[in-house]
Amino acid sequence: MNQGRVIIITGSPGTGKTTIASIVAKESDFTKSVHMHTDDFYHYLSKGAIPPYLPESKHQNTIVIDAFLEAAKCYARGGYDVIVDGIIGPWFLTPWTRLAQEGYEVHYIILRASREETMKRAIERPKLSKETNIELVEIMWEQFTNIGEYESRIINTTGLSVKRTASIIKEHIKEKKYLLTYP
Repeated sequence: MNQGRVIIITGSPGTGKTTIASIVAKESDFTKSVHMHTDDFYHYLSKGAIPPYLPESKHQNTIVIDAFLEAAKCYARGGYDVIVDGIIGPWFLTPWTRLAQEGYEVHYIILRASREETMKRAIERPKLSKETNIELVEIMWEQFTNIGEYESRIINTTGLSVKRTASIIKEHIKEKKYLLTYP
C-alpha cells in the first residue's frame, strides 16, 4: 500500500479554506482522500474548552493540533490523500515539519484575501456574534500577514473564483511547490 500525503490549507477565516479543501479532496488524484476540518476537533472538547483564539488557549490548542496531526498520519499511512483545513499558522508548524522529517509528503499552503474581502466573506458567519467575528477576523488576518519565509506559500484568493483557486492549488501540489522540508 502506498503512503498518502498531507496537504495543509490554511489562512485566516474568510479566505476560502473549507470550500477549497473540500474541492481539492473530492478532486484528488488519489483513489482515496479525506477532508479533515480541524474546527471539528475543537468541537470534541466537552468541558473546560477555551476559545482557541484566546492567548490562554495555547496548551489546549497544542493538544488539539496533536490530535488531528495523529489522525492525519493514520489516514496517510492508509494511503489517503489527507486535506487538512484549518488555522495552522507558522507558529504551529513544528509538529508538521517533524511529520515531513518522518518521511511524509507534507504540503503547506496559505490562502489570503485582502482585508476588505476577508471581512466581507467572514463577517456574517453565524458562528459568533458580529462583534466577536469582526475582532477575531481582524486578529487572524493580521496574524497571516508579514509571515516571513512563509510569504512565498501564499495564494491570494481576492478576485479568484473557487474553481480557479482549487485549480492553482492542485497545480502546486502536483509540482510539489509548497512541500514542507526539514533542516
